[in-house]
Amino acid sequence: MALQPDTVFLKNLIESHPELFDHILHHPTHNEVQVLYTQIDRDEHNVPHFKSFSYRLNPNRYFYPASTVKLPTAIFALEKMNQIVLKGLMYKQELLTGKKLTAWLDNGFTMKSTMITDSAFTGQTKVTKDTSSKNGLPSIENYIKKILLVSDNDAYNRLYEFVGREEINDKLKKYGLTGTRIIGRLAIGDKGESTRHTNPVNFYNSKGELVYSKPALYDSKDYPMHLENMIQGKGYLDKDDKLVMQPFDFSQNNVYPLVDQQSVLRRLLFPETYPENDRFNLTDDQYKFIYKYMSMWPTESKHPTYSPPEYFPAYCKWLFYGGDSLAVINPNIRIFNKIGDSYGYDIDNAYIVDFKNKVEFIISAVVQSNDDEIYNDNKYEYKTVCLPFMKNLAQTIYQYELKRERQYKPDLKKFKFKY
Repeated sequence: MALQPDTVFLKNLIESHPELFDHILHHPTHNEVQVLYTQIDRDEHNVPHFKSFSYRLNPNRYFYPASTVKLPTAIFALEKMNQIVLKGLMYKQELLTGKKLTAWLDNGFTMKSTMITDSAFTGQTKVTKDTSSKNGLPSIENYIKKILLVSDNDAYNRLYEFVGREEINDKLKKYGLTGTRIIGRLAIGDKGESTRHTNPVNFYNSKGELVYSKPALYDSKDYPMHLENMIQGKGYLDKDDKLVMQPFDFSQNNVYPLVDQQSVLRRLLFPETYPENDRFNLTDDQYKFIYKYMSMWPTESKHPTYSPPEYFPAYCKWLFYGGDSLAVINPNIRIFNKIGDSYGYDIDNAYIVDFKNKVEFIISAVVQSNDDEIYNDNKYEYKTVCLPFMKNLAQTIYQYELKRERQYKPDLKKFKFKY
């Protein structure tokens, strides 16, 4: 992804709206603001061309990526499955041509296959059912739905365990995501040695036959990164809710800078702009599946089902709607995104489309508010500082995009779905 984005445009745009951004303008470093905005212009063949603009973008300055790491992990889970299936088909061909069969034969491994997770190391847990799915059984398909619809933590953890820590980080390197590392599960206190161990997982077809067995894996590799801002604050609550008056250390956590986040989103949404060897190894149907559930409002989903008041249309849509439970949804707009929020950070990585006005653009943004500088105390200013910033940022850019002249109107039918 080419990156020496314009650093002036966004600064001027934000500063021209002090009524919306006054707090952030006075505390940009304190609030750890970074923004990467990309305009999309289509040529006469509808091929997209990109121009990026940034505000305080700094890949060397750490922020906690929270749930945003779930998107690449979900993609890699599908890639792993596809590689396994391809090997099976290759071995089947060997059998048919009289060559020696060197491994198991493909017999129906799909993303709908029942996924039974076992345990093999301290702290690992088993999964044999999933009441949110149509058939009550876990699968790669349903886990990805839950990640994209409501950012489900357990769903991510199960895919992390399937792919394995080493393979995840090998894939990141393959795609040039050199600023990123994904080295642990989320929301279960996964630290140290336990992050290296991933569970054995078995997959079964609709007949109940074993189609693939993934063994327990151990990743001996380390993924050191030395970034600014990995030690933060003045204190934190430990696992026993005891206040420890020492800075909080993020040095053993996941890393996923905005530049890499937007690179993943662009590669996912616009694979045609990358050389074939640099594209994700996904089928057309898998691309469509991801697009559909990335852009679906949670309340539109049948299996799994998400209902108000806990869930609402703009749930997990920070940019443009600010995650507002009372937001009036524009029927012409869809948002293809992945959010994250934890430790006072709100992050969103979004492709926003207005089908009526033929507008499309990408925004990746992070903002933090932790005024008391104590971590793990659940006292963060998400609703008063972070989410209003996200909403106002996207709405301001959208208003600019509505007026921006384009030589060719985009054909956006690729991103239209029946929900």
